[in-house]
Amino acid sequence: MTDLPHTTSRKMGLVIDLDTCVGCHACVISCKGWNTENYGAPLSDQDAYGADPSGTFLNRVHSYEVQPEQGHAQLIHFPKSCLHCEDAPCVTVCPTGASYKRVEDGIVLVNEEDCIGCGLCAWSCPYGARELDLAAGVMKKCTLCVDRIYNENLPEEDRQPACVRTCPAGARHFGDLGDPGSDVSQLVAARGGMDLMPEMGTKPVNKYLPPRPKDTLSQTHEQIDVLAPFLAPVAEDTGGFLGWLDRALDKLPGGSN
Repeated sequence: MTDLPHTTSRKMGLVIDLDTCVGCHACVISCKGWNTENYGAPLSDQDAYGADPSGTFLNRVHSYEVQPEQGHAQLIHFPKSCLHCEDAPCVTVCPTGASYKRVEDGIVLVNEEDCIGCGLCAWSCPYGARELDLAAGVMKKCTLCVDRIYNENLPEEDRQPACVRTCPAGARHFGDLGDPGSDVSQLVAARGGMDLMPEMGTKPVNKYLPPRPKDTLSQTHEQIDVLAPFLAPVAEDTGGFLGWLDRALDKLPGGSN
């Protein structure tokens, strides 16, 4: 079994804005591409183009239709990966010590050389964030791209997880959530960032920003046509060259005259 550190120097993690995420899956594809080509053993696929495809992904996006107390139903896109919990049960149940939490930054990782693929960590994770790679026979999980964030050979703007760097909507943020003055901590405080399933007692580091209330039209007002300003004529009578051209075209066969 592996012991958790009593404390970590930093708490590196993600802040995901559910109000901004558009469900494009760019984070899923970039995560799969980066980790397959660079970190550890490839994330394998089985029967990728067949009738029953399956594969290993470290990040997935789920979509749900929710009904607010007021207004119309909304489609919420919910990205999910390892939350790098402070009290990570996946670490403490590992019989070989392959799963561990780093003291220097709080990132939870798997030593693939020691992993025997028993699946205990997957059973203990309440978020379903671990996957057994069928080709490699070991457990896989989000690493927060440790091979990117500390890589001084990369430009500074690229030293962040691939999913964060790729997100076209800016819905994903990365930083030290143990520092109250960091950008991610201030974002969580300003938007009321939430833990996923806090009742499980795992103290996840990653936070989610809730969707903002959507604007609604008063029932006493008519529906607003957002295209109306663009469809209305600019002027009834046109002058100058364009006015002459318009009148000349009307005189041609098939014109409006």
